[in-house]
Amino acid sequence: MRNLIADLRAITGPGHVLAEPDVVAGYATDWTRRYSGIATCVVAPGSTAEVSNVVRACAAADALIVPQGGNTGLVGGSIPPASSDGRAAVILSTRRLTGLEPVDRASGQVTAGAGVTITRLAAHAASAELQYGVDLASRDSATVGGTIATNAGGIHAIRYGATRSQVAGVRAVLADGSIVGNMSGLTAGCTGYDLAQLLTGSEGTLAVITGARLLLHPAEPAAAVLLCGTAGIAEAAELTGLIRTAIPGLLAAEYLDAAGLALVREAAGLSAPLAADYQGYLLAEIAGTGDGNDDHVLEQIARAGLPPDTVLAQDARGMAALWAYRDRLTEAIATAGIPHKIDVAVPAGELGAFCAELGDVVRESSPGSYPRLIVFGHVGVGNLHVNVLGPDPDNTQVDAAVARLAAAHGGSVAAEHGVGRAKTGWLGWTRSPAEISAMRAIKAALDPAGLLNPGVLLPPETATESPDRAPT
Repeated sequence: MRNLIADLRAITGPGHVLAEPDVVAGYATDWTRRYSGIATCVVAPGSTAEVSNVVRACAAADALIVPQGGNTGLVGGSIPPASSDGRAAVILSTRRLTGLEPVDRASGQVTAGAGVTITRLAAHAASAELQYGVDLASRDSATVGGTIATNAGGIHAIRYGATRSQVAGVRAVLADGSIVGNMSGLTAGCTGYDLAQLLTGSEGTLAVITGARLLLHPAEPAAAVLLCGTAGIAEAAELTGLIRTAIPGLLAAEYLDAAGLALVREAAGLSAPLAADYQGYLLAEIAGTGDGNDDHVLEQIARAGLPPDTVLAQDARGMAALWAYRDRLTEAIATAGIPHKIDVAVPAGELGAFCAELGDVVRESSPGSYPRLIVFGHVGVGNLHVNVLGPDPDNTQVDAAVARLAAAHGGSVAAEHGVGRAKTGWLGWTRSPAEISAMRAIKAALDPAGLLNPGVLLPPETATESPDRAPT
């Protein structure tokens, strides 16, 4: 291992390889604190060429490679395995791949390094009067490469689609060190398999993404934010449909339940947003023209048939105040303990039935504890974040039960955070054996030695489902 570390330092420079165990341990634990692994070192290449040389050095040493962006994931997808059978595990951090080219106004595109944060990318696009279609609460830490690897959605997915819809090209390094990808941004060509789309959502198992060519959109400044009280998520989903029909400029539609609102108010010291309490709340953001003349937006909102107890804000301060109930919820949950964060997707028509069963499923799968359930998420695209406080962090029985319930309602066990290490045993609940077999074949073709992010996304072929303990 000393020889490998020396080789990596020769490639990137001594200051860009961390081998002190205490320092490495910080990179080997994910944001939730529920998943951690063991790594030999952390290496941060500064260019695609350096990434290629790092991958070649690791391959020569038969060392495992774990690509890592902002490490904001919730399912252990960017940390090393807890056991690697004596093989070295190298965390390849993309934090130095921060190149950001001038916005190409003619194509409405920009080329960004994998380590560029979503906040920086958004500000760069805004300087050219454009905007990037993906926005999420972890924007200050989440990176371009990481969000492509998990096909992140975020609050504007209802308007622009998930990350896959924003990717016009990628540059990446395969497991043998080969550099692939087309960054021309050409969207009219058809010359075979689209590697950019293949790598989007692959969670670092097929290649190390080093940069991307991204689509941008005309800037759509918010003209209004509204918050409605609802009888629950079924009504919130129905209201979202009504708003989408009546108001062409729907930018975001977010749901939070009564427990979530109560917690964020307690943790952040926020006042009650409405005159009465409700089972659920719908937060919607509406685009305007940006010229200060948005009277038509008010007319559209009036025609949408919203509940009487709806609060509307049109000034920046008021809109930020309403968004605070949603934006600060994740940190509020973190103050209450180590949560089980189960990211699932459910068809819009099944959201009400799913949530109606959810409480009983959580209680039945959490024996000996008093679970606290909080549900919020992107109701416009059916992406829910189910948070359960109470059960032991290492016990994933409740996680499995919630994921199985989502699958039973025609949904997915994983949404914008990916499968990671946490959900590999449940992949078969929403993907057919033939589909999983096809994915295995692609993995074997591009990474025959199994060096890239082993144990993530695809379970070992000999694995059996064991949802009672956290995967290792």
